[in-house]
Amino acid sequence: SGSERASLFITSSRNQCTTSDTSPPAHATLSATALCSRQRLAGAAMAFLPFLSALFGWIYTFCWSASFYPQPLLNFSRRSTSGTTVDFPLINVLGFAAYFVSNVAFYYSPVVRAQYAARNRGLTPTVQFNDITFALHALVLSLVTVSQYLARPVWGFSPSTATRPSRFILGVAAGCVLGVLATYLIAASSPTADPAADWCELDVVYAVGYVKLVVTLVKYTPQIVANWRNQSTQGWSIWQVLLDLVGGVLSVAQQGIDSWLQRDWSGVTGNPVKFALGNASMVYDSVFMWQHYVLYRRTGGGRGKGTGGEEDPLLGDGGDEENRRKLD
Repeated sequence: SGSERASLFITSSRNQCTTSDTSPPAHATLSATALCSRQRLAGAAMAFLPFLSALFGWIYTFCWSASFYPQPLLNFSRRSTSGTTVDFPLINVLGFAAYFVSNVAFYYSPVVRAQYAARNRGLTPTVQFNDITFALHALVLSLVTVSQYLARPVWGFSPSTATRPSRFILGVAAGCVLGVLATYLIAASSPTADPAADWCELDVVYAVGYVKLVVTLVKYTPQIVANWRNQSTQGWSIWQVLLDLVGGVLSVAQQGIDSWLQRDWSGVTGNPVKFALGNASMVYDSVFMWQHYVLYRRTGGGRGKGTGGEEDPLLGDGGDEENRRKLD
């Protein structure tokens, strides 16, 4: 593990810095002292990195988890979901359900972990417990947000025509389910159970995990289009974007630290979903920030002279329905 490697590095550094019985020349003594100082600093850094990885993990878990609250709270305060689409929270339910299942398999399943080790030179998956807690929490909050679109009378929201998902999002969801099913059938029909040479349970878990990746790559598109059609980000909470951005940066940083401690980057290549999630979210978050603070700053999207703040409802819901038809 990373902690064991750090401990071995520190012990090795201390052993190399012990004094010998012979008396070396003065210039050699100075060089050895400088080398030992650098080794001690490197050893201290190695001891700190596992803690930093865990700290980043819990901070990004908090940021990503907190990012699911601003939008439903904003919807509730406005008593409306106008300005947003149902596509984003709906496809999120599928994505985080898949992410939760794949993380649980990587973290708890001895079969999947053994197959992963067989393909990655004996290393263990870089999935952490905070990944599981984040996925479960995100799934629950996504379900709550979806209910604000599909169960408006329960929430007391104003009527809206933009409550049906687009064919684009429904097609993505259907394709993801069919992909996982096809992978399962291939793995089930494999003649051997050798993970190094054939399809196995690990590939099914990968397929489930890739559902979250596919969802992340497309789920923001309907809302970006909605903002463009409305010429405003009003109704779409910028706070969820800012929290998501911080979480993405720390998620990628944690995975990089873990892989460096293992002296092997298969922690990234062996868990591409987690790595891609952080990078993809950062790209989309940058687009939303550009729309909110620059492009539509004066039309209710930012701090300029707009039509109102985040809590003000749009004039109507016709634009939302038009956006949905465009995606269809």
